[in-house]
Amino acid sequence: MSDSGRSGSGQGRPSRGGQRGSGAGGSGTGGSGSGSSGERRGGGGTSRRNAQGRERNRGPQRNFTESAPSQRTRRADPARLVAFEVLRAVAAEDAYANLVLPARIRQHGLDRRDAGFATELSYGALRNQGTYDAILARCVDRPLDKLDPAVLDALRIGVHQLVAMRVPAHAALDQTVGLARAVIGAGPSALINAVLRKVAARSLDEWLDELVAGEQDENKVASVRYAHPEWIVRALRQSLVAHGRPVGEINDLLEADNAAPVVNLVALPGLGSLDEALENGAVPGELVEGSALSSGGDLGRLESVRSGTTRVQDVGSQLVARALAAASLDAGLDENAADAESATGESTAGEAWLDLCAGPGGKAALLGALANERGATLLANEPAPHRAKLVSQALSAVPSDVWTVRTGDGREVGSERPAAFDRVLVDVPCSGLGALRRRPESRWRRTPKDLADLGPLQRELLNSALAAVRPGGVVAYVTCSPHPAETTAVVSDALRKRDDLELLDAGSVLDAVSLGGGLGAGHEKTAQLWPHVHSTDAMFLALIRRKS
Repeated sequence: MSDSGRSGSGQGRPSRGGQRGSGAGGSGTGGSGSGSSGERRGGGGTSRRNAQGRERNRGPQRNFTESAPSQRTRRADPARLVAFEVLRAVAAEDAYANLVLPARIRQHGLDRRDAGFATELSYGALRNQGTYDAILARCVDRPLDKLDPAVLDALRIGVHQLVAMRVPAHAALDQTVGLARAVIGAGPSALINAVLRKVAARSLDEWLDELVAGEQDENKVASVRYAHPEWIVRALRQSLVAHGRPVGEINDLLEADNAAPVVNLVALPGLGSLDEALENGAVPGELVEGSALSSGGDLGRLESVRSGTTRVQDVGSQLVARALAAASLDAGLDENAADAESATGESTAGEAWLDLCAGPGGKAALLGALANERGATLLANEPAPHRAKLVSQALSAVPSDVWTVRTGDGREVGSERPAAFDRVLVDVPCSGLGALRRRPESRWRRTPKDLADLGPLQRELLNSALAAVRPGGVVAYVTCSPHPAETTAVVSDALRKRDDLELLDAGSVLDAVSLGGGLGAGHEKTAQLWPHVHSTDAMFLALIRRKS
């Protein structure tokens, strides 16, 4: 791949906070023409045209491409084609990048190095979309929404190479134009060539300084510099304060959202082993027992992963599932720490556990393995049939007499099976503001309206969980969001309406199930994990015990 300029295999200079995420899609069919003369000129006035009106380089601009037009790249480099297809699927099909990217990598037969490049390019272009679009808006003489969407995605791919990766400018431009020629058309490729020349005239820092020049609003500045929608910046500021952390950590949090997440693995307790993963480059996790950290690659090649006894799961999710399994049940025990007997599994025989919102099944699999060790049973509920199948697949490594999957509305379980369960996990649908680093496209899809729309559902599911748990039992209310509207406000509403509920100290329970403790995650008896503090998703946990 000497001609593709792939220096560093995607480990290039990140745009204000590290590598990015992934996505997928069709190649697109461009409809844009070659653009106006202003767009075609690009290059700061250093171009000229021949008798046919085509642009020719002269002077210092020749470093972009030394070849004659007939010799320039007219094929799509496979790694860049994968990234383009990912962006197209995300934009046109509402696809999730982390689900589409692995399939596209396999489809195009990329080796490890090319796969790393495609991943960085896909995730980077998606995560930084807002900032890159602001740069592009300065380089295109029409509103970006008037461009063909495929052309815009190709431009985003080009911008990420130019400002955030160790790809030489001439290679980034030549290969992006070649991609456009191959999958969009010759006309749009001229526009892309001109626009990317303008982008290449400045470094990322120079572009950022220009974009925020004169702006006094800290939220707007952070939005541009750290590629988050302005409303999310405000929401995360509010979340830090609500959970007892200094608002001055906001830039560290935003930067952590932009860092490439390390792949977290878990060996299902009593069923799996990390030996194979460790032999293939993973290292033991530092936060929770039975976990490991992997630099990535095709984990599907590991037999332990294929069998389901070792799973990819963020350590924050591992911690909250283990916390529920370790929480003290009956009143009168120490509320400030996990009960030692429960934590070792000696008092859980015969217990009935419930995962109320189980899809796609990651936490259910871990709970099922813990239940198997401790003589308990698990009911995993999921309303969507296709996701219920995923839950069954996730649980397939656990003995079948331990678990059952129910397909139905979780809001009905409490009335159908009142006081039937000892431990209930209710991991409610949420905005996902705590998992932005793993879902690069989600920050641009979510709106403030999502918070308002999800609130009633979250409360109804928690109420159902509280009805389903027996007196003395514990409900773990979990979200992958730190926003107070989805976390503390929901819990406070439930506690205010009933006098038979009490909060356990969730931070102490997390410390008890972690390696070495000292997470410092607790605040007013709830717990909040953070990407910039704990290197986990921003998982929220409240442990609510129904009084006997």
